[in-house]
Amino acid sequence: MKIYKIALVVIALLTFNLQYAQEGDSNLSLDEGSISSQFDYISKRSGNYRSDGKRYEVVRVIHLDKLRSNVLDTLTVVNNKTTELKATIGTHETTISSLNEKLSQTSTQLTSVTEEKDSMSFFGMGVSKVTYNFILWSIITGLLVLLVMFIFKFKNSNVLTLESKRALSEVELEYEKHRTRALEREQKINRELQDERNKQKKSN
Repeated sequence: MKIYKIALVVIALLTFNLQYAQEGDSNLSLDEGSISSQFDYISKRSGNYRSDGKRYEVVRVIHLDKLRSNVLDTLTVVNNKTTELKATIGTHETTISSLNEKLSQTSTQLTSVTEEKDSMSFFGMGVSKVTYNFILWSIITGLLVLLVMFIFKFKNSNVLTLESKRALSEVELEYEKHRTRALEREQKINRELQDERNKQKKSN
């Protein structure tokens, strides 16, 4: 008889809470919105009752399964984004390494040209000073243009790398927050479900 009375109280409370949640929280849903709002949805839609001075939450299994699926989907998206950002950073680092190598080669060539500028021999051929100077400065100008281009590309790649690292850091932070909240909520729900099972066993 006692169990029958408790069951009637639970059903009445669940009916009241569900009706209240539908009227006051129609904007909450498990099909859209953030993970946090979906947790709010489950919290609002869960029934509760008191027995022996303790408060219990009753969550529908279908809601819990839907929330778990949504959390796993969110974590998959975050992991995929993290992988993409890491790949982008790797590409930029490779580009920077290549540009550094080209910059070193250009500097070596400039040094070599500077050391040989006083020589009047050009590929083993004797040339006039005017022709020699013209060829020399044309080469230096071209190398300087290339150097400026390499420096510009290097700086641009460095900016992209920093942005990618910052974006990756933000994604990882958001992922950690979501993971922590999801674990806390799931642990809380699991504890409450276990308490309910224990209570049912004692009642039986």
